[in-house]
Amino acid sequence: MKPGKEGYRIAVVGASSLLGKELMSILEQGKFPVSRLLTFEAEDGEPELPIIDLSHASAAVVDDGQINEAELDFTFLAARLKELPSFLKSWHQKGNAARSLVIDLVGDGLVVDAAGDYPGPAFGADDRVGIPFLDHRFPIAGLHTDAAHIHISAHPAVIAISSLMLRLAARFPLKSAVAQVFCSASESGSRGVEELQRQTVNILSFQSVPEEIFGAQLAFNLLSRLGKSGKGEMTTLETRLHRQLHHYLGGRVPVPSLRLLTVPTFYSVAVSLYVETAERVTTEAATAALTGERIKVRKANLDAPTPVEVTGSSDILVDSISHDAEHPNGLWLWAVADNLHLAATNAVELAASLREQARA
Repeated sequence: MKPGKEGYRIAVVGASSLLGKELMSILEQGKFPVSRLLTFEAEDGEPELPIIDLSHASAAVVDDGQINEAELDFTFLAARLKELPSFLKSWHQKGNAARSLVIDLVGDGLVVDAAGDYPGPAFGADDRVGIPFLDHRFPIAGLHTDAAHIHISAHPAVIAISSLMLRLAARFPLKSAVAQVFCSASESGSRGVEELQRQTVNILSFQSVPEEIFGAQLAFNLLSRLGKSGKGEMTTLETRLHRQLHHYLGGRVPVPSLRLLTVPTFYSVAVSLYVETAERVTTEAATAALTGERIKVRKANLDAPTPVEVTGSSDILVDSISHDAEHPNGLWLWAVADNLHLAATNAVELAASLREQARA
């Protein structure tokens, strides 16, 4: 695939979502060549489809039916869909013969049934999970990503866990792992962030708290699962992370046991990872194995990294590594990342990687 004279033709589905806005910001920084940018709203209400020519700052509104997937180079999915727009249905019907490459940031692929309906996301055998900065160093044997039907940009928690485990395993054999993922309100989108804010204000003013998204009080609290009336994305996220970790790590390192917790932070993701090595490993050796692209390990004489300080960064900050008190071969790692920025950055890097493959 080669770009036009001024860049690639790109569609962003869910451009007004938190993740979509972050993705748009990165695209508009100009590091990835874009000639035309089409945005499609996946929120409730009538869809709007403005095509924006970034070089001339002009815009024109078109109907969904006027969009041909063959006119697009990349389509980014930045929000969950209740139904597929026409150009994506056409893309799905063409299968691997479709021209546009679809990069999914929020689900596990797309499946359309025989009637042409879209029942929801589903992980397909031909779908590929991508983490470009890891793929270059730890390629998956026999995998041809350019043949994938849909390219799944890994969730930030999967990126963090995979980065830590693959780098450790490259130096020391791993026996087992357990990961606890601390998810922020932003995993449920702007409505989740708004509800956490309202809960905080209402608690401090001694009023009842809204529970539409989380189904329970999240402010000044911690949830192992959503309440029965919750409508957030947390109910499906754990399954999504399990699938991605199995797909990306399976056969290379032990797939970690996983537990998700929702915490009262607005943005970011944090991971508490326990790994057990075949032989005892010093913390100095483990630190040396981890240090590299995108990972920064904090020294023990400094404060532990927090979600606040990773805002706007694609780095994964890791606290000083410690041994488990009861298991001499066990190591504890604490890592934090900006979930929105890391997810958007990874998606754009995935598109750039696919572009380079096409040129080769």
